[in-house]
Amino acid sequence: MDFKEIAGLYQKELLGSVIPFWLDKSQDLEYGGYFSCLNRDGSVFDTDKFIWLQCRQVWMFSYLYNKVEKRPDWLDCAIQGAEFLCKYGHDGAYNWYFSLTREGKPLIVPYNIYSYTFAAMAFGQLSFATGKQEYADIARKTYEKILQRSANPKDKWNKAIPGTRDLKNFAFPMILCNLSLEIEPLLDKEVMDQTITKCLHEVMDVFWRPEIGLIVENVTSDEQLSDSFDGRLVNPGHALEAMWFIMDLAVRLDRPDVIDKATEIGLKMLTYGWDEQYGGIFYFMDRLGYPPQQLEWDQKLWWVHMEALICMIKGYQLTGKQACLDWFEKLHNYTWAHFKDTEYPEWFGYLNRRGEILLPLKGGKWKGCFHVPRGLFQCWKTLNKL
Repeated sequence: MDFKEIAGLYQKELLGSVIPFWLDKSQDLEYGGYFSCLNRDGSVFDTDKFIWLQCRQVWMFSYLYNKVEKRPDWLDCAIQGAEFLCKYGHDGAYNWYFSLTREGKPLIVPYNIYSYTFAAMAFGQLSFATGKQEYADIARKTYEKILQRSANPKDKWNKAIPGTRDLKNFAFPMILCNLSLEIEPLLDKEVMDQTITKCLHEVMDVFWRPEIGLIVENVTSDEQLSDSFDGRLVNPGHALEAMWFIMDLAVRLDRPDVIDKATEIGLKMLTYGWDEQYGGIFYFMDRLGYPPQQLEWDQKLWWVHMEALICMIKGYQLTGKQACLDWFEKLHNYTWAHFKDTEYPEWFGYLNRRGEILLPLKGGKWKGCFHVPRGLFQCWKTLNKL
């Protein structure tokens, strides 16, 4: 593999196609914020604004401004989205809504902790770009709210009856691990150290189950496996995303043992999740092989494959394991052949099991300016190191 050539491919796709698409098509210059529901050609098909996608776009443009080039149009894009969020995204006490109307009226209550995590990421990264104290304060206050809700992330909107089947979810420690690294300069060192120690333990010692060779999405409150729909659930994409978060954390902590373990887990999860018949990675699986409750279980999703690409190329760069490079090549060939739109900018998000386009949208309620550009950036920069 010619690393320089492939790195250039990822760089060109990011800076020449994907980022210009979001810059040109998504900004709501009348009311502020961004449209995320975009057709294949970038035309808007719905104007509702989803907080975590608004925050992700603020983060993405701030991050590129900080890491790639100090382009005023990127910073302007991030700031206008952030100002919309400052005005309308929360209830005044930094409880972040799930969604708003185009004008900024709240539609859905602040039940979703990931609105909070991406708000903290967004305002943290924007504070680094601008030096503005207000943005740093928002990131810190939001992070404190996240820690307060750690025992019950859905807070009063949790629908589960306490005491019957209390489950802990993998997504929370996984995202908190990444978020803490993202905004580390804003955090108290003791809080940071305690948080990443706990997250590292939960991801690598609780949700990773060596007895079955899998990361599961849910365990019981006493950290045991649960034989239930939620307890049997496996999401290979989540696990692969978490493993490159852990690799980054292990580099920060100078823990080569953790890098090796994360790489091995990533290889196991990718092998487990790969569809040998049609190619691509399954969305959801049941660890005992029963029918999953998610009817979309066999779809092939953009973010799953982007995260797998990052995990494998980082694994190879950090450990030199040939299996990681072999998987990266296989993933690269599948992903670029199936998700990249050869007629319009940005990538498709949803394929059926056979790899055929299921929805032609470029953005929606769940897909925004995040996984594709972040994945292109991470692969570009990691390939450059090689």
